[in-house]
Amino acid sequence: MAGSRQTRPGGRQAEVSDAIPSRPTSRDVAQHAGVSQATVSLVLGDRWRGRVSPARAEAVRAAARELGYRPNLAARSLRLGRSRTVLVVVPSLTNEFFARMHAGAVRVAAGEDVGVVLYPSPEGVGPARDPFASASATLDGVLASSMAVEALAALREGGLPLVMLDSEPHGTASATVNPDIAAGMRLVAAHLLGLGHRRFAHIAADVDSWTFRVRARVLAGELASVPGARLVRTERAPIAVAGGLAAATRVLEATGPHRPTALVCDDDMLAVGACKAVRRLGLRVPEDVSVTGFDDLTVATAVEPELTTVALPAEELGATGMRALLPALAGGPAGTTVLPVTLSRRGSTAPPTGP
Repeated sequence: MAGSRQTRPGGRQAEVSDAIPSRPTSRDVAQHAGVSQATVSLVLGDRWRGRVSPARAEAVRAAARELGYRPNLAARSLRLGRSRTVLVVVPSLTNEFFARMHAGAVRVAAGEDVGVVLYPSPEGVGPARDPFASASATLDGVLASSMAVEALAALREGGLPLVMLDSEPHGTASATVNPDIAAGMRLVAAHLLGLGHRRFAHIAADVDSWTFRVRARVLAGELASVPGARLVRTERAPIAVAGGLAAATRVLEATGPHRPTALVCDDDMLAVGACKAVRRLGLRVPEDVSVTGFDDLTVATAVEPELTTVALPAEELGATGMRALLPALAGGPAGTTVLPVTLSRRGSTAPPTGP
């Protein structure tokens, strides 16, 4: 067929062309650099030494960078019989959530004969160093976690399919796969409000990203809809036990009506630190202060009392992201998938005992 009908947000119909969007070719690079296509092939295939001068090789690489040229690796794979390869960008595999996400992505990739190259972003969140610094990079697509879409805009502009995880759904990615973060925070708020809590503090991750902005917005909205409930304080902290400890200590040093009876934490590591702060101040969890987390990491059941927390499907997030990337490699349409979440109710929450 020449095209198909697709429903846009709001119910409008649009004609979707089956044609693959044009992108710079090796012929364009050759013309821009003033060389032959054969020379471009030698340079970008890293086979130029002894056959092309260093100055001419650099001119080809500069032209490729300026034009945003990426090799058509899908076609190359068909010619050479090579399986496809994707780049998986994660903040750090020392973080259990991202390790589980990576495991899910790799599991699906292995079943589809897709190779995976791991790229940990040193900064965790924000712009990543260009993984295509080498013109001979041979990648077919990118699966990126917990980074702003804009951080990898260059990859999208270069023609590589890009699937983002836990990120702003209305960006330039080929597809987005998110846990239902808003529903998770609504579950936390409903649970604590149902127990009778009315004074809350938010121990917020000190990270400016979509997922944490959603948590803050939903928590504030849920509390504003209940008479008498209020957010007495928001304290930002690095995502670590020490960060949660310091932030919760500052919050709980308040007395009387300014001291919250519930601490809502953006992450389980922050919640573990918050529990330590409660105990160090001579208080008890949950009798004096209830504490909730987010993620349902192993640490959530390793502490006492065990954490009430939102269980995010980390492995399924990675697996679903990889499944979304596979059709994108063939030029499939963009879309957003939202995965359900649950609340694990444990011993760190209880009805408030004080006034």
